[in-house]
Amino acid sequence: MGGLLAKIGGGTYRHRWLTLIAWLLVLIAVTSLSVAFSKPESTQFTVPGTQSQQAMDLLEQRFPAASGATAQIVFAAPETATLDDATMKAGVEATLARAREGGQVLLVTDPYSGKTISKNARIGYATVAFKVPASAITTAAKQDLAASAGPARAAGATVAFGGGIVNQPTTKSSDVIGLLIAYIVLTITFGSMIAAGLPLINALIGVGIGLTGINALSGIVSLSATAPILATMLGLAVAIDYALFIVYRFRDEIGKGASPEEAATTAAGTAGVSVVFAGTTVVVALVGLSVTGIPFLTIMGLCAAATVIVAVLIAVTLIPALLGFAGSKVKPRRVKAPGRGFFAGWVTFTTRRAAFVVVGGVVVLLAIASPLLTMDLGLPSAGTLPKSDTARTAYDLMTRGFGPGINAPLLVVVDAPAKLDPVAVAETATKDLAKVPGVASVSPPIQNAAKDVTVVDVIPTSGPSSVATKDLVATIREKATAVAAPFGVRVLVTGPTALAIDVSAKLGAALPVYLLVVVGIAAIILMLVFRSLLVPLTAVLGFLLTIGVALGIVVWIFQDGHLARVVALPASAPVISFLPLMMTGILFGLAMDYEMFLVSRMREEHDRGAAPVEAVRAGYAKSAPVVTAAAIIMFSVFASYIIASDLITKEMAFSLAVGVAVDAFLVRLTLIPAAMALLGRSAWWLPRWLDRILPSIDIEGAALEAAPTPAPAGATA
Repeated sequence: MGGLLAKIGGGTYRHRWLTLIAWLLVLIAVTSLSVAFSKPESTQFTVPGTQSQQAMDLLEQRFPAASGATAQIVFAAPETATLDDATMKAGVEATLARAREGGQVLLVTDPYSGKTISKNARIGYATVAFKVPASAITTAAKQDLAASAGPARAAGATVAFGGGIVNQPTTKSSDVIGLLIAYIVLTITFGSMIAAGLPLINALIGVGIGLTGINALSGIVSLSATAPILATMLGLAVAIDYALFIVYRFRDEIGKGASPEEAATTAAGTAGVSVVFAGTTVVVALVGLSVTGIPFLTIMGLCAAATVIVAVLIAVTLIPALLGFAGSKVKPRRVKAPGRGFFAGWVTFTTRRAAFVVVGGVVVLLAIASPLLTMDLGLPSAGTLPKSDTARTAYDLMTRGFGPGINAPLLVVVDAPAKLDPVAVAETATKDLAKVPGVASVSPPIQNAAKDVTVVDVIPTSGPSSVATKDLVATIREKATAVAAPFGVRVLVTGPTALAIDVSAKLGAALPVYLLVVVGIAAIILMLVFRSLLVPLTAVLGFLLTIGVALGIVVWIFQDGHLARVVALPASAPVISFLPLMMTGILFGLAMDYEMFLVSRMREEHDRGAAPVEAVRAGYAKSAPVVTAAAIIMFSVFASYIIASDLITKEMAFSLAVGVAVDAFLVRLTLIPAAMALLGRSAWWLPRWLDRILPSIDIEGAALEAAPTPAPAGATA
């Protein structure tokens, strides 16, 4: 593979204009497709195989009126008045009348006749039912609903909207800050503003192609709002890092006296191989998310994987071409003497005191990871939004007026055969719901036109993220099923809260399988690359420490509420249910990136005859600076998204930023060299029978060194 990539790198170096124009044309073409076919992202998702999803599918087929989106208009009277005051009531009723005239509205309940006013008459709410699901509500209909608040507000009432229909939270990020920090780090690393700009150009073109391609696919595939954000976040990080590794190797070869073309060829054939295998590991980890069987998570993984593939392709082709334009302008000003500097000193310390570093480091990391034992998975509710958001205002008012359970409604769906007495069946299946501990109230049963589907609203006494609510859902399902089963009737529990519980359970069950698949495949890739059994083992064990520490810190801050102000967290929240899977896939791929680039240089020194510990030190001194720069850049890109108002983006960005920092600086740059020193020659051991059957992969460039130097462009034999 090294030879093939060297030929590609040399070819694009010589045909730099053609290469650049080709990639720009691809960008223009994909952007045009995006403009023509892209559709808005969806805020809804399906989770096949769960009871809550079965209930939603049933309602959509046989009780469409109950399957449409709903929103709440929440009214709060000022301290000196109540909603029963004549002026206040007139304003509320005028708002309700205007809401009924809004687009796509099926019905609007009346808080006065529906008795949805608090005991002190200061807070009340109306439910707005739409004819269509939330994903199909038009912008005009959302604006109609928002505008309906006018009369009530004019009467002096506070009006807020729940349900996420009005003022959907928007995700903010500081990509520019992340890119600026990346440019500063690259400039310091290379000592050249021109050299620093090449990875950024590479990243912008690559992410532009990846993101517009994803947007174009939104015309035929339903994308969650998080999918493009994740793809952008990850695409920027890996595109800069992959280009950094190739440019760094190019400058290293220039420093040895190679011509620019020779250096570009060698960089593509060595660092380029590392990029390909590192990218493959990331892609495998992301594609592996499909084992969960959850469509929205699978699509997120595939979108991110596609962006990584583009980053790899553009790194091994466009970067050599850009180096052709830059030429000697990216040549290092001076070549540092080997064995000196911070990194040489640090690796000497870690390898001399290897046992202390490994044991002490593992103990410290396990202690930091300990909050992981209390991790509570869930999906965000409106209670985690910024207090300025109308949905958060509605959430807080509803809690104040009716208790926390009002924000965690459960929908009990009874599916009865037509041959049975539908009224009797509904009463039998739901009559004891109000007596179940943890139930605050139960609505009267509502049936469809065919009288074979009945729905009942159940309001818990606890909030949406409470363990008590999870237990209540399990209890209702167990008891209702026991009562209805003899009649041949299905009783299903659904609603946003039940859906969140089901998602968490399904993702928790999928995590062990996912880890086995991804870690197993990645270990095989590392075995192929390094011809070793123990190097992949140390890499995987180090990653498990990384993921444990990252999740432990997430639990400590987001779930337990410590240092919440540091990340602008409005309120403590459960760990997003799909976060462990998603961050495991991404961080595993990135961790193997650093492992690949760090250990490949150690292997290179070992193959040249260096003693085991000396090979570790020499390889570390050569690769640690670029791994450090890459980690700082990736950390900066991820951290720039922590200011997002959307909890999913915030939590994901924080976990990835922390995970990258822990893995790069504590695991790869500290524990791994110490572990390699302890292993000595056995680190590179591979059974002979296995060595014979495994294909040979030259990641260190030995074949390139043995091959004749290519003639400069234009030379004749």
